[in-house]
Amino acid sequence: MADLYAKKLESERKTLWATCRLKGLPVGTPERQRIAEIDQLIAEHKTRQGAKLAGKPAPKPDRKTPD
Repeated sequence: MADLYAKKLESERKTLWATCRLKGLPVGTPERQRIAEIDQLIAEHKTRQGAKLAGKPAPKPDRKTPD
Protein backbone atom coordinates (compact mmCIF):
# COMPACT_ATOMS: atom_id res chain seq x y z
CA MET A 1 0.00 0.00 0.00
CA ALA A 2 1.27 3.47 -0.84
CA ASP A 3 2.36 5.63 2.06
CA LEU A 4 0.55 8.84 1.11
CA TYR A 5 1.68 10.77 4.19
CA ALA A 6 5.35 10.18 3.41
CA LYS A 7 4.82 11.02 -0.27
CA LYS A 8 3.11 14.29 0.68
CA LEU A 9 5.95 15.28 3.01
CA GLU A 10 8.64 14.41 0.47
CA SER A 11 6.80 16.30 -2.27
CA GLU A 12 6.48 19.41 -0.11
CA ARG A 13 10.15 19.16 0.84
CA LYS A 14 11.23 18.84 -2.78
CA THR A 15 9.15 21.89 -3.77
CA LEU A 16 10.52 24.00 -0.91
CA TRP A 17 14.08 22.93 -1.64
CA ALA A 18 13.73 23.91 -5.30
CA THR A 19 12.34 27.31 -4.29
CA CYS A 20 15.23 27.88 -1.88
CA ARG A 21 17.79 26.92 -4.53
CA LEU A 22 16.25 29.13 -7.22
CA LYS A 23 15.89 32.18 -4.97
CA GLY A 24 19.18 31.58 -3.15
CA LEU A 25 17.52 31.81 0.23
CA PRO A 26 19.89 31.80 3.21
CA VAL A 27 19.69 29.49 6.19
CA GLY A 28 17.17 30.65 8.77
CA THR A 29 14.39 31.68 6.40
CA PRO A 30 10.91 30.24 7.03
CA GLU A 31 11.25 27.97 3.99
CA ARG A 32 14.51 26.47 5.25
CA GLN A 33 13.04 26.05 8.73
CA ARG A 34 10.08 24.20 7.23
CA ILE A 35 12.47 21.90 5.34
CA ALA A 36 14.18 21.03 8.63
CA GLU A 37 10.79 20.41 10.23
CA ILE A 38 9.75 18.15 7.34
CA ASP A 39 13.02 16.20 7.65
CA GLN A 40 12.22 15.57 11.31
CA LEU A 41 8.64 14.51 10.50
CA ILE A 42 9.88 12.09 7.82
CA ALA A 43 12.41 10.57 10.22
CA GLU A 44 9.75 10.13 12.93
CA HIS A 45 7.33 8.59 10.43
CA LYS A 46 9.95 6.10 9.21
CA THR A 47 10.69 5.15 12.82
CA ARG A 48 7.00 4.51 13.49
CA GLN A 49 6.67 2.50 10.29
CA GLY A 50 9.69 0.40 11.29
CA ALA A 51 8.15 -0.26 14.69
CA LYS A 52 4.89 -1.38 13.07
CA LEU A 53 6.71 -3.71 10.70
CA ALA A 54 8.85 -5.17 13.49
CA GLY A 55 5.77 -6.66 15.10
CA LYS A 56 4.71 -8.53 11.97
CA PRO A 57 6.26 -11.80 10.81
CA ALA A 58 8.52 -11.68 7.78
CA PRO A 59 6.78 -12.39 4.49
CA LYS A 60 7.38 -15.79 2.95
CA PRO A 61 9.63 -15.82 -0.11
CA ASP A 62 7.88 -16.31 -3.45
CA ARG A 63 10.43 -18.75 -4.83
CA LYS A 64 12.22 -21.72 -3.41
CA THR A 65 15.97 -21.25 -3.21
CA PRO A 66 18.17 -24.11 -4.37
CA ASP A 67 20.15 -25.83 -1.61
